[in-house]
Formats: sequence, C-alpha cells, structure tokens
Amino acid sequence: DVQLVESGGGVVQAGGSLRLACLVDGISFSYFDMSWVRQRPGKEREVVASITSRGDGSNYADSVKGRFAISRDNDKDTLYLQMNDLKPEDTAHYRCATGWSPSLEYDYWGLGTQVTVSS
Repeated sequence: DVQLVESGGGVVQAGGSLRLACLVDGISFSYFDMSWVRQRPGKEREVVASITSRGDGSNYADSVKGRFAISRDNDKDTLYLQMNDLKPEDTAHYRCATGWSPSLEYDYWGLGTQVTVSS
C-alpha cells in the first residue's frame, strides 16, 4: 500500500523556521513529481510548492516565494519543505502529495502535519 507520512510540524513564533519531511513508501518515489499542499483555517486548500521528479524544477505560491524551499532526496524517498521567516498566516495543516497539480488533483496524499505560527 502507498503511504506518505509527514513530520516536522509544530508551534513556532513568527520569524522562526521549521523543516517538514514526507517519507513515501509503496511507489517508485523518484518517478513522481511531488507537492506540498496546505489548508489554512477558513481558507481553501492551496498548493504551496511543487518539485519535479528529478528535483531540477520547482514552483512556489507567491505567498511563500523567497521564504520556503522544496527539495527531495530520492535515495531516501523523502520530500522536504524548509520554511523560513514564518508568519502567522502560514498557520495551516500541511500535506504532501504525489504529482504536480494546480487543480489539487493528486493520486496519493499524506495525512498531514500541523504548523502553528504564533505572533
């Protein structure tokens, strides 16, 4: 069975940093583009960042550009999201998913991890 398991969430003060990880099992990870998706309280889900299967291309939401960095380690079947200069509006439930989909149509999702940024 396919499993995506996120880790690294928590509570941090504004201006701080967190690094999320997504360990993927059950698929050939290196063949898949990957994305991080978040849902903020009272907001629709949004794609935060996406990365190509080889890690040679990426895309970011305007709201996180310059602060967040998506990366992957295909030898470890792991996707990462480095989040710097966190803002209260970054508070959300963050999930990783297989694919590159502006329409948020992904085959596989993790259950997610909570990030809370206090002011």
